[in-house]
Amino acid sequence: MNELELINKCVSGDNSARKRLYEIYSRQMLAICYRYVGDKMIAEDILHDGFIKVFVSIRSFHYRGEGSFKAWITKIIVNTALEHLKKEEIHRNTLPLEEWNGADVMMEEEEYERVPNSVLMNFITKLPEGFRTVFNMYTFEEMSHKEIGILLGINESTSRSQLSRAKAILTKQIKDYIQSNEG
Repeated sequence: MNELELINKCVSGDNSARKRLYEIYSRQMLAICYRYVGDKMIAEDILHDGFIKVFVSIRSFHYRGEGSFKAWITKIIVNTALEHLKKEEIHRNTLPLEEWNGADVMMEEEEYERVPNSVLMNFITKLPEGFRTVFNMYTFEEMSHKEIGILLGINESTSRSQLSRAKAILTKQIKDYIQSNEG
């Protein structure tokens, strides 16, 4: 059964199709949730809420070719994670300026390549919530600072500042990781 047939069966209320759709996308979507909240249990709750929204609104989905459904479901999951962050007002938490020592955000590409993806993702999930949210939206969702500002209810300059601080923190963590694994 192809993706479009599976979607059509979900629209008609076929629970086995819904289960299959969940099996196909849940791991990827859970990773997105975790990237935003950094807590596995909360990420699972967001995933559950997101899939409920997917199945409730699947009738409004318009298939536009391969990849269009994944993009649609990803948007719903990201928005569900952002709604959670807004509700908890986590996106407003930031580190005081003196706590992020302004590390140099410029690194050679080879330095990034020496750090396993799992370690990088762990560093991202450990960022302060506001920095992590902006970093994820800018880097992974490819949103502009204007779009981020609108969605989070913050100024564009605040989005830029939080992204810069997130990059500084990540750069320091990466450099520390490389140093500790060279010796």
